[in-house]
Amino acid sequence: MSLLDLPRTTPMTAEDLLNLPTDNMRHELIHGELTTMPPAGDLHGEHTGLVALEVGGHIRRNKLGKFFGAETGFIVERNPDTVLAPDFAFLSNSRLEKQALTGKFYPGAPDLAVEVLSPSDSASEVLEKIDEWLAAGTRLVWVIDPVKKTLTSYASNRPPRKLRQNETLEGEDVLPGLKLPLSEIFE
Repeated sequence: MSLLDLPRTTPMTAEDLLNLPTDNMRHELIHGELTTMPPAGDLHGEHTGLVALEVGGHIRRNKLGKFFGAETGFIVERNPDTVLAPDFAFLSNSRLEKQALTGKFYPGAPDLAVEVLSPSDSASEVLEKIDEWLAAGTRLVWVIDPVKKTLTSYASNRPPRKLRQNETLEGEDVLPGLKLPLSEIFE
């Protein structure tokens, strides 16, 4: 019997999530409740990889901080715990000076969280996740729709901005100097 099979009388914690047995599924923790998603499809994986290549390359070249691939967990709320795992994330040097990496789930929000939509994502779930990221202190959230070939950029201090594949994405104050033609992501 695994942790997944046990009836829960108390909310699951980040530590419980970290100790789950491997089951080839993707998991997050939302206010102490386990959510399970199937593995990502090929379009999702392709676009996540292109973001890592293009944006990650900019981060490394400019020594802006560290970036993380899909499914790295970030504890964005405690009691009850919420652990979110974006498809791509960035932690700035200044954030890393305040809280170093732990080898477990990172205790805090990233500066940038990128979510690539999958066919199974509902609009309400995506909007809830954006709200969770911004409330936790994420400075910038990008939602990529590989089918519509759009990227919507969210920040707490301005309305959302939707960009199409013929436009250029800028990193604003989170990723200084980033000017990425979206055609690089939506080939």
